[in-house]
Amino acid sequence: MASAAEQLASSFNLGTLSKATELKKRIWFTLGALIVFRIGTYIPVPGVDASVMGEILSSSGAGILGMFDMFSGGALGRMTVFALNIMPYITASIIIQLMSAAVPSLEALKKEGESGRKKLNQYQRYLTVVIALFQAYGIAVGLEGMRGSFGPAVIDPGLFFRVSCVVTLVGGTMFLMWLGEQITARGVGNGSSLIIFAGIVANLPHAMANLLELGRTGALSPLFILVFIVLGAAVIAFVVFMERAQRRVVIQYPKRQVGQRMFGGDSTHMPLKINTSGVIPPIFASSILLIPATIAGFSQSGPDWLASIAALLGHGQPLYILAYAGMIIFFGFFYTAVVFNPEETAENLKKNGGFIPGIRPGSATAQYFDRILTRLTSIGVLYLVVVCLLPEILISYYNVPFYFGGTSLLIVVTVTMDTVTQIQSHLLAHQYEGLIKKGRGKGRAPR
Repeated sequence: MASAAEQLASSFNLGTLSKATELKKRIWFTLGALIVFRIGTYIPVPGVDASVMGEILSSSGAGILGMFDMFSGGALGRMTVFALNIMPYITASIIIQLMSAAVPSLEALKKEGESGRKKLNQYQRYLTVVIALFQAYGIAVGLEGMRGSFGPAVIDPGLFFRVSCVVTLVGGTMFLMWLGEQITARGVGNGSSLIIFAGIVANLPHAMANLLELGRTGALSPLFILVFIVLGAAVIAFVVFMERAQRRVVIQYPKRQVGQRMFGGDSTHMPLKINTSGVIPPIFASSILLIPATIAGFSQSGPDWLASIAALLGHGQPLYILAYAGMIIFFGFFYTAVVFNPEETAENLKKNGGFIPGIRPGSATAQYFDRILTRLTSIGVLYLVVVCLLPEILISYYNVPFYFGGTSLLIVVTVTMDTVTQIQSHLLAHQYEGLIKKGRGKGRAPR
């Protein structure tokens, strides 16, 4: 027999959504915030000829800047106030998370609960400002040395331009950080993830129009376009399946008597995702591999060995594919070890009286978690390698016009799943509130 939650979930429809006024307000707020973000990606930085940056990013040597431009929805290529996007905030959050596992004082803050979390968030904001300052100053200095076919990128270089450019770019990043936090608190979904999601999918209609135009002109056959669309749908379905897949570890709590009543004796489960590391390994791997190409693209008169390394690590090259796969595997295991501590999990279970049937509490439980996590992570990193390398191979060897890379596809699918899950949670809470109100109404005695 289905549970009450499952019965409520099966009754979700548009009528239920129309009655959930609080959810509708959250959705409209989220859409409004994303529209503000998209408008900001067209407000230019003063004193910059954006066409020069566009020429550089459209060249084959765009490197890591090309990836950041895709995440920002083209804001970097247009040199707008949101050129840095929210990436400094994401970088700061990853650094704080890694340091929380290595620095004892930050680890103690993480265990303090809500107060510790607020302090870590404050440190994360300060670190975001520092990272944004360095990146904005690097962009300002780099722009002064850029020249395009129509002239220099900066109209009036100098100290005033550098200061105004840094203030503008850092201000844009801080505004996006605030906007993301507002979406998380007052909207639906994770604000930072939705901003990156909006940047990635902004050019999707243009890419689809280009694909259909290739079919109309005869460059691509209709059969090829059909196979391409089916293949894309199959990859998305595979990503959804793997992101939802989990291993459920049964946790048993013993019975205990308090006075005349018995408590406990419940059995629950601890879900362990196959892909615990998320999209972090592909982002780290691609960022590191694109650094040589980025440096070589900006230093035209640089050493020959740098240009050789950039050529060997170019998209589609065998060395790039092998290095990309190896780094995804390494960062997958590394980040999983950071976010999930088997010893700490086993100790928390032991303190709360929980145990895994057939496994002794303590070190044996920690070893059991470590063994399961190693197997799950092995499957997870192989899944990431397949999803991330499939577009690279198809683009390089078969000239398939993929718009999404593996990293972008993972971000879009996971953010969509998370947002839909939160919408369902709000609908479920709304239906529970309706049932409670009906129950109270029926329970009143007639006067």
